[in-house]
Amino acid sequence: MKILDYYILKKFLKTYVFAVFIIVLIVMVIDYTEKIDDFIRKEAPLREILFDYYLNFIPYWASYISPLMVFIATVFFTANLAAKTEIIAILSSGVSFTRLMRPYLIGSGILAVGTFIMIGWVVPNANKIRVPFEHKYINNTYYFDKRDVHIKIGPETYAYLETYDNTTNTGYRFSLERIVGTEIQQKLMSDRITWDSTSKKWTIHDYRIRTTGATSLKFGAKIDTTLNLFPKDFENKHLLHETFTLPELNRHIDLVQSRGADGIEVFQIEKYLRFANPFSVMILTIIGFLVSARKARGGVGFQIALGFSLAFIYILFFMMSKGIAEGGGMPPLLAVWLPNIVFSAVGVGLYYTIPR
Repeated sequence: MKILDYYILKKFLKTYVFAVFIIVLIVMVIDYTEKIDDFIRKEAPLREILFDYYLNFIPYWASYISPLMVFIATVFFTANLAAKTEIIAILSSGVSFTRLMRPYLIGSGILAVGTFIMIGWVVPNANKIRVPFEHKYINNTYYFDKRDVHIKIGPETYAYLETYDNTTNTGYRFSLERIVGTEIQQKLMSDRITWDSTSKKWTIHDYRIRTTGATSLKFGAKIDTTLNLFPKDFENKHLLHETFTLPELNRHIDLVQSRGADGIEVFQIEKYLRFANPFSVMILTIIGFLVSARKARGGVGFQIALGFSLAFIYILFFMMSKGIAEGGGMPPLLAVWLPNIVFSAVGVGLYYTIPR
C-alpha cells in the first residue's frame, strides 16, 4: 500500500467516524428529550439510564446507521478531494481510476467486517441490557393477551392453552396431545398449569389423561413435568430478534420452525440483514465514490445533496421491501438482498457511464 492509499484511507475512516459520532450524539439528545418524562415518571435510576440504556444505545445506533453514514462520508470526503482538484492531480500522475478505488475498497472492507461483528455479536449483547430497560421504564406493562395458543413442543407432541397470565406464569384450560400420523394416541387435559421457578418445571393441576384403547380416564390432583415450553415464550416479544447473537438467532429460527409458529419472517429478515448490511457498506461506498469523484459545476453542495438523495432512495426502497416481507408478500431473503442487488446494478451503470 502506497502513501496515497494511506492518505485516502485515513481521511475516509476519519470522516466516517466523525459522521457517526455526530449523528449518534444528535440522536441521543433527541431520544433523551423524548423519554425524560418516562424516566421521571417511572423513577429510573440515573446509573441505569447512563450505563444500562445509553451506553448500550451507542453501539446499536452506530451499527444501524453504518451503511448510510459510510455513503455520506464517502460522498463528502471525495467531493472535497474533487473540489480541490486533488483527484485530477492523482489521475494526471498516471494513477488509473480503478486504481484510485483501491483505498475505498480497503476502507469499506474494514468497515464491513466491523459491521458484521457489531450486528452479529456486540449489538445483540448490548440489546440484552437495553431492551429490558425499555420494557421496564419506557414501555407500558406487558400482558400476554393471546387466546387459544397452539404450540408444537415435540415431533409428535402439541400443547394448547386457552389463556395465559404472564404475571403469575399460569396457563388455563391446558391440554397436551401426542399425535402419531393423524391419530391422537394420548391427551392430557388440565384446568390450570403453573411454572415452578425453583425446580424449573411445570406443575399440572387437576389433570385427566385419556389414552387410545384405554377403558377409563386417569385422574390426578397434581403432577410436575418438564416441557419444551417456558415462561419466556409468553414474554414481551418486542425487539426480541435484536437481542439474539447470530448463533442464538439461528437456534431460535429452528425452534420456531419446529413449532410451526407464526412470525418467523421477522427473525429470518434479521438473520439475512446481518449478512446483507456488510455488503451494503461496500456497495454504497463504491456508489458514493463514483457520484462524487469528478468536479461538478454545482460544487460540493450539489454532490452532497445528490448523495443524500440516493441514500434516501436506498432507505425507502429497503423499508418498503422489508415491510412487504414481514407481511408475507415477499420471501425474506429476496426482500433483504433486493436493495443491494438493485444498487449494485446502479453502481455498475455509473462506473461505465460517468466521465473519468
